[in-house]
Amino acid sequence: MSRKSRKFDHLHFSLSSNLRTSDFSDCLLVHQSISGVSFEDTDITTSLGGIPLDIPVFINAITGGAPETREINKSLASAARRAGLAMAVGSQMSALLNEDMEESFKVIREENPGGIIFANLGAYADLEMAERAVEMIQADALQVHLNIPQELVMKEGDRDFRGYLDNITALAKGLKIPLMVKEVGFGVSMETAQTLLEAGVRLLDVGGRGGTNFLDIEAQRRGIQLEKEWLNWGIPTLISLVEALHVFKGKGEVIASGGISNSFNLAKSLALGSKAAGIAGIPLKIIMEEGEDSFLDWMGELIHSLKVLMVMVGVTNLEELKKVPLVIRGKTGEWLSTRGIDITHLAQQR
Repeated sequence: MSRKSRKFDHLHFSLSSNLRTSDFSDCLLVHQSISGVSFEDTDITTSLGGIPLDIPVFINAITGGAPETREINKSLASAARRAGLAMAVGSQMSALLNEDMEESFKVIREENPGGIIFANLGAYADLEMAERAVEMIQADALQVHLNIPQELVMKEGDRDFRGYLDNITALAKGLKIPLMVKEVGFGVSMETAQTLLEAGVRLLDVGGRGGTNFLDIEAQRRGIQLEKEWLNWGIPTLISLVEALHVFKGKGEVIASGGISNSFNLAKSLALGSKAAGIAGIPLKIIMEEGEDSFLDWMGELIHSLKVLMVMVGVTNLEELKKVPLVIRGKTGEWLSTRGIDITHLAQQR
C-alpha cells in the first residue's frame, strides 16, 4: 500500500472511531473559597520554545499527505487562524518522496499566512529532510514523532528503529528553529524523557494513552481484532505528564496531549506544569462533521471554562496556576510513588 493511501486510511478510521478522553480523575485541584480574582483579569497566554501563544492549546498532528487531505488541512488551518491557535501538520514524509503531495501541506500556510505552524516528520529524518519539511510550510518549529507500537502493528510499517536517537541529537544541534519530540498516543516514560533531554531536546510532547488510539486504527486497517491488553498499551497521559515533568522541570518544556478534551484535563495539565496542550481528534471530528463554526464554539467554551477554573483556585495567569495545590491519588498515585516520584509536595504548594 502506498504511503498516501495509508495516510487516508488513518484519517478515515480516526473520524469513524469514538473520541476518547484521558482519565485525570486521580488528579484533583483544591478549591479556594476566597479567590480574590476577577474573571476579566485572567490571562492564558503562554509560549513554546520562545514562540508566544495566545492560547495554551494547539491543533496537534493527525492528517498526513494524501490528495484527500488537502481540503481537510485547509479547513483545519482556517479554524486555527480564526481561533488564534497554533497548528501542527501530519507527517510530511509523503511530500518529501512525492512533490505532488506538497500542495496538501502548503495549503495550510496559504490559508494561515501569519499563524504558528509546526512541521512534522518521524525520527527517521535527517537534517536535510527536516530542513525541506520546514521550508515547505515555512514552519515555526519541527515536531519529530515517535510511534514504534503503531509501526509494529502496521503491516507495511517499519521494523528497524536503530539510529533514532542519533537523528534526534543531530536535529537538536542543527535545526535553526525549535525541535519538539512527540509521542503519538503511547506516552513518554521518565527514562525516555531523560534520554531525550541528554540528546538536547527541550520541547517534549508526551502524547499519552487516552486520545486517538493508533493501535486500534491499524487493527481496523488490517481487519483484525487486538486483545484488550494490546489496545491498552502505553502510559496514561496523566502519568506520562508527571513522569516527563519530573525530568524536564527547570530544564525544558513539556506539552500535554492524549485525550486532553475538556477544561478539567486542560487545567490540571497546566497546573502540573505543562506549557500547553495539543488536541487532534476533536478538531478533526467537529470540523469534518459539524463545520468550523462548531469547532470555534467548542474552543470558546473550553477557554471560558478554563478561566472559570482559574478563578475557583484563585489565580490570574498560568504561572500562578502551576503553584496551586493539587492532590494525586489512587492508582496514579501508587504508580508514581512506586516509580520514586514525590507527589506530596504538589498537595502542599501555594
